[in-house]
Amino acid sequence: MSAPKTWLRGHIEKSLSSALTRAYKTVRVDPERFLLELRAAHGLPVNSFQGMYSLDMSILDETAGKIIHSGMKVAAAEGAGFGIGGLITIVPDFSILAGITMRMIQKLSLIYGYEYNTEEEMTELWIAAASAAGVDLGRDLLEKNLVNRLIPGIIQKIAAKASAEFVEKWSGRMIPVASSLIGAVLNYYFVRGWGSRAHAHFRQKHMEARKRMGQVPLDVARSGVLK
Repeated sequence: MSAPKTWLRGHIEKSLSSALTRAYKTVRVDPERFLLELRAAHGLPVNSFQGMYSLDMSILDETAGKIIHSGMKVAAAEGAGFGIGGLITIVPDFSILAGITMRMIQKLSLIYGYEYNTEEEMTELWIAAASAAGVDLGRDLLEKNLVNRLIPGIIQKIAAKASAEFVEKWSGRMIPVASSLIGAVLNYYFVRGWGSRAHAHFRQKHMEARKRMGQVPLDVARSGVLK
């Protein structure tokens, strides 16, 4: 890899790690407000997130799809705006993109009945984020109870993985004329990819929980993942 690309990857990894850390500390979907949104805007007849286990899976999948598509549109608009500045605006762009992505993942978690009120539940949320980024945590999960050590490590692994993917694609943002369009498209597909993988993660956990409850056969759990 050439020196400029090595510098770019390092810059992106550092920026993304910092953005995800800030998102971890400051970006949080209010479960109660989101529950009201699900009832009012999406028509879900539930009074708690435990009620999600009594709804038809097609309803949950449709709602999850809407949340992902909404995040994709917001990310595209943000990428187009910051993309005008090309490479210079990567840092603020990542900060906002990380916030959009983490809020989407939190909403998907809630849709499939998983809240994040405890440290263990928050760790599960970051495990889902790692899954969305395509990171294999492997032995790191053995330290699942060590939240203060595990989450920063997950964030660093996510940043390293994502930076390798970004370095080739985002280098196009150094072209001033095209950078706005490139920023919009890359952000759109970034959120789409993370949303699809996070959806698969939560859906599988939800179906496993339903299976333990004796609600669905195993073969149903393998179908219906958002493409």
